[in-house]
Formats: sequence, C-alpha cells, structure tokens
Amino acid sequence: MSVGILLLDKPRGLSSNAALQRVRRLWGGLKAGHVGSLDPLATGMLPICLGEATKVAGEILSGRKRYRFTVGLGVRTATGDAEGAVTETAAVPELTRPGIEALFGGFLGASLQTPPMFSALKRGGEPLYRLARAGVTVERAPRAVEIFELVLTGFDASSIELEASCSKGTYIRVLGEDLAARLGTCGHVTALRRLYVEPFANETMHTLESLERASRDGRLPSLLPVDWPLQHLPAVPLSEHDAARVRHGQAVSIATGTLTAPAGEGRVRLYDAAGGFLGIGAIESAGTVRPRRLLNG
Repeated sequence: MSVGILLLDKPRGLSSNAALQRVRRLWGGLKAGHVGSLDPLATGMLPICLGEATKVAGEILSGRKRYRFTVGLGVRTATGDAEGAVTETAAVPELTRPGIEALFGGFLGASLQTPPMFSALKRGGEPLYRLARAGVTVERAPRAVEIFELVLTGFDASSIELEASCSKGTYIRVLGEDLAARLGTCGHVTALRRLYVEPFANETMHTLESLERASRDGRLPSLLPVDWPLQHLPAVPLSEHDAARVRHGQAVSIATGTLTAPAGEGRVRLYDAAGGFLGIGAIESAGTVRPRRLLNG
C-alpha cells in the first residue's frame, strides 16, 4: 500500500478538497488528507498525506508558508479576492517603490489577525463562508500570526505584486486588504500562489494533469517518505526487541548517545533495527522514551 507525501501543484478554480479527491482516486481510494487549505482562486503547493502519512500532517501544518500574490487596488470585494462582489471603490494614490516598501515594517513580526467571514473556519459546526453567503456576519476572535518577510516584486498604477513568508493561519486576503488600506485606498487579492510549505521549499510539485498521465501509464511518482518533514527531530534507532515493545505502546530505555541531535522539544523519531520508520516518541526522562504516534504495520 502506498504511504507517503505528495506535493500537488493545485490548479486555479479547484477547491483543496476537490483536488484531494482526484489524487485519492489515482491512488485507488487510499485514505488521505491535505495540509492547509488553498482557496479555489489560489494555485501552488498543497501537500497531500497518503495512508499512514496522515499521522504527520500536523508537523507540516505548523511550518512556514511562502506566497506570491497580487493586490488589485481601488476595489474591495466581499470575499477579499476576485471571486466576490464589489463592495467598495476608492481612488488609488500615486505609487512609488519607496512609498510602498516603507509600509512593510508595520506588518513584519507577530500580530493579531481577524479571520475573514469567507473562510473555512467553523461556528457551531457551520463553515463561516456558508454563513457569509447567507448574509450572516459573526464575531471572529483574532488569531496570532507572524509575517517573516515581505518583498515587493512589482507594481503599476493599480496593483502591487508581493511575496510573503508567514506563519500558519495567516490569511493573505486579509493581508492584501490591510496593505491597500495603509496605501490609502482599498483592495483585494487578484492572484495568489503558494510557492512552498516548509520543509518542502526545494522539492518538486506535481500537477493533476501529469499525475493522471502517469497513472494511465502505470507509473505514478514515488511519494516522499513519511518521516521527511520530521528531520528536525532526533532519530532513535531501536533494537528488534525494543521496537516490538514500542509497537505495543511500551516505553523503552535508550542510551542518550544514540540521539543524532539535541532532544529539543523532547520528541524523537523512532526506527526499527532495519531502519524502518516506526513513528514519533517522546522522551519522558533521561534514557526513557515512550511512543506517541506510531504508524500501523
């Protein structure tokens, strides 16, 4: 059975779930989950965890993301992007590179961001976007986000193009609206591409078209190993006896010298005697590790 991580280059106009289902069908209906949603408008990297790889999805979700996006100025929409109805128009001041870049300092670092109504967040089990489509607006608690880098890659009289590196949970549509407001106008995101999700910055993405061709030829690409996004955790090799104990949920003793890196958060990668990845463990005390999230099989 296929187990691993696929980096999909999601096309514009398709929801993240619709893209996921097309990938699942190519892998014979194998259970799978995508890591972080992309709006239908957005393109770019959508990590998909297949099989037991779904157990490490949280590790990927917490990574930084990098986006390239364009903000159309002078027009605000209900959704914050090009798919929404126009709700406001405003004049656009004359733009200069120094003037635009001077605003970036106010966005860098940690801040609180209020999620938009048109989002997949749920209130009482109902996605906010469904409430928004029904004309209902509810209070949304601000969330802590962080912008690590903002780069101006181009601009003209009515739009700006940027790249942003940010934390999980950051809404680029909200960032685009806020940037437009600081420029003295209004705006909405007209194009959005996720360039990568850490730690996959330099890895190859696959399009749905290329995957479907490969499937017809019986040559689907190899998946990235389940432990690929866990390289920041120390690796702990176990004997055959200890690996069997771990598989039964039991704690085992290890020599601290077996750690290939500092313990860090106290979590480790566990491997059997043949080098097979077992899952994630936690160091309970000096020389003792207990399994926390194991792969089946």
